[in-house]
Amino acid sequence: MKIAVVLEAGRETRVALVPEAVAKLVKAGHEVTVESGAGERSDFADDVYTEAGATVGDPGLGSADVVVSVNPLDGSHVGSLRRGTATFSFLPTGESLDQGHVESLRDAGITSFALELVPRISRAQSMDALSSQALVAGYRAVVVASGLMRRFFPQNMTAAGTVQPAQVVVLGAGVAGLQAIATAKRLGAVVKAYDVRAAAAEEIRSMGAKAIELDLETLEGSGGYAREMTEDRAERQRELLTPFIEDADVLITTAAVPGRKAPMLVTRAMVETMKPGSVVVDLAAETGGNVEGSSPGEVVHIGHASVWGGQNVAGQMPGPASILLAQNIVNLLTLAAGEDGEWAPDFDDEIIAGACVTHDGEVRHEPTRDAIADHGQEGAGS
Repeated sequence: MKIAVVLEAGRETRVALVPEAVAKLVKAGHEVTVESGAGERSDFADDVYTEAGATVGDPGLGSADVVVSVNPLDGSHVGSLRRGTATFSFLPTGESLDQGHVESLRDAGITSFALELVPRISRAQSMDALSSQALVAGYRAVVVASGLMRRFFPQNMTAAGTVQPAQVVVLGAGVAGLQAIATAKRLGAVVKAYDVRAAAAEEIRSMGAKAIELDLETLEGSGGYAREMTEDRAERQRELLTPFIEDADVLITTAAVPGRKAPMLVTRAMVETMKPGSVVVDLAAETGGNVEGSSPGEVVHIGHASVWGGQNVAGQMPGPASILLAQNIVNLLTLAAGEDGEWAPDFDDEIIAGACVTHDGEVRHEPTRDAIADHGQEGAGS
């Protein structure tokens, strides 16, 4: 196959394939072209890609069988592709759907795969880009918090006296939350964490943190995510969490579900109960925020707390984020290519079928297809 890697637009710092991943694909018999400068913002120079076996320069989109990117291709890129070309990228669907982009892929006959739609099943763990990027974000959250907080994380006992350890509360114990817990513990903080899923309590304790237990029903959902909660339950949860947040030096929120608005877990009034010098890190700020008043890419002050809103958090550590993402893509691409390495995706495979958005002039992802249809009916009605 001919595989092309494009230079990401805007401020994106990650790259879809790193040199190590390119070498694996070349060894498997594929031809890889990398647009000049594609890896520079992730600290991968063009000559390292050349050494890995890639052709660096014009990505040759018009002759590519597969095009890989972190973010959706722009309109000019899509217009350069021939019918039947496959694309692999993050491709927001659900409430964050870019309808125009999906329609352009459909109309151009592009087979598009959305990395965030890879099913959360054991066989697909090595292809789960959401989890790999959440791992990076969870680590970064604690690094940011420690930088903003004007005190130690660990306890320090000296002849001059004892400095008590920081109190950290983590809301959400998915991949990002568990990594945040582990990192905060390694820095010496006392960590408490909460998740609406019953199974998460044991995972929290396994990381050395104390699981916050509230007198509320658990909300186990599909794919490892939590079910949406009613407003009454959300209000009761916020009420019960307030004392824990009030005592925290650092609050890290990580609750997000792909394609849906992030749940609002913490009100402005709850943040205002926090002590002077406290820090809040909201990893879900880009999708509506877990914390009322947080803003993506900014530090805002609410009461005595500094509230940091996450924006492309994994991209703030582009090297490791790209390494993990590239391996996810290689694994998914290898599955789609089949045993002989020729491009022949098996749509009876639940991973391939689940991640595919468009193919052969159709929108295959049912929720996206329904959303486009509903929007069309609204437009006709108006």
